[in-house]
Amino acid sequence: MKPQRRAALIMALVAVFALAGCNAAGNRFVQPGASKPAGPVLAVTPAKDATDVPVSAEVALQGGTDTLTRVKLTDAHDKSVGGKLRDDASSWVPDEPLDYDTGYTVTVTARSATGKTIDQTTKFTTMKRPANRMDAHLYMSDHATYGQAMPIVIEFKQGGVAPADRAAVERRLFVTSEPAQPGAWHWDSNSQVEYRPKEYWQPGTKIHGRFALGGLPVGGGRYGQQDITIGATIDNTRRVIRVDNATKQLTALQDDQVVKTMPVSLGSPQHPSFYGTMVIMERLDKTTFDSSTYGTPVNSPEGYRTDVQFAERLTWDGQFIHAAPWSVAQQGHTNVSHGCVNVSTENGQWIYSWVKVGDPVVVKGTEHNLSAGNGWTAWNMSWDDFVKGSALPAPGESPSPTPAPSAS
Repeated sequence: MKPQRRAALIMALVAVFALAGCNAAGNRFVQPGASKPAGPVLAVTPAKDATDVPVSAEVALQGGTDTLTRVKLTDAHDKSVGGKLRDDASSWVPDEPLDYDTGYTVTVTARSATGKTIDQTTKFTTMKRPANRMDAHLYMSDHATYGQAMPIVIEFKQGGVAPADRAAVERRLFVTSEPAQPGAWHWDSNSQVEYRPKEYWQPGTKIHGRFALGGLPVGGGRYGQQDITIGATIDNTRRVIRVDNATKQLTALQDDQVVKTMPVSLGSPQHPSFYGTMVIMERLDKTTFDSSTYGTPVNSPEGYRTDVQFAERLTWDGQFIHAAPWSVAQQGHTNVSHGCVNVSTENGQWIYSWVKVGDPVVVKGTEHNLSAGNGWTAWNMSWDDFVKGSALPAPGESPSPTPAPSAS
């Protein structure tokens, strides 16, 4: 090739490569089909385009070192759903169960380990309303006032909650108090769970609870029926009833001062009263005691059907404090009841007028210890033993040990 033609060819090739290497804006060429480097991706639950999501769903991040900081959840009509982060920012909890068979859009904001803010938007759809649902009953009334030992007691129906499912359920039982006091849950059985503070509630405490069971998977293919909310108050006056089998005396204390003593007759040797710390569960000015409700026919030698006045329930199996005019002669001397604490009609009326549901009753010196779950037995054990009955790790001394959503 002649030198002139070789030089021209080289110049032409240089021009071609120059055009291939730069565009008009002078940017670096990107080969067709090549993708740009991807930005950070958050692993969000519920997962992208997930279906059949329980209406109890919480928004969370899976694994990694990112920290959840903000969640915006909207329904198909772009209506925002209220909610709060848990105290440990492990998830965001909607204020109410989501709607069944509904599509939602969620935008998650997180902070990376390097402090960078990351946003991500996904969509999911909730499940249809299930047929197999579990009821729950709360033994506390809204806006009511209770004694200092009042536990928060939830009874689960339709088979209750098996041990393997208790942690998931317990994480949805939110309790806060003003002033804040350490507390924990204790499972007496599959059907009963109790919450109490470490010590008796402080006078005037305001209790707020949300038991977020609506749509929650509770095991056995069942789902919680509905959420339960409560706001209650602890009385400013502290009352305690003490019953001593050795002296056959009942002592009533108010704010640590003795206000009344009275003779009693407790359970006979055949039907002894329980010893331990109990809680007044209900107050009845009139009722009928029927032995057949506890498996003893009325017409049997041990059977009875008796109208009574001024009764305060202590156990599920039928031990009460109540007026018993038929045993006045024995009160203060011998035990003749079927396990109840017998007092005179006058003294029974005084107790009925003085106490509140939630007041503690301490019985000592009888033959049989109160069994766990036979009534509200939260205070019949040490704090260390009580917290062992939780399905979650033992709480510390923080005032909000149960995993409750924060106010943010």
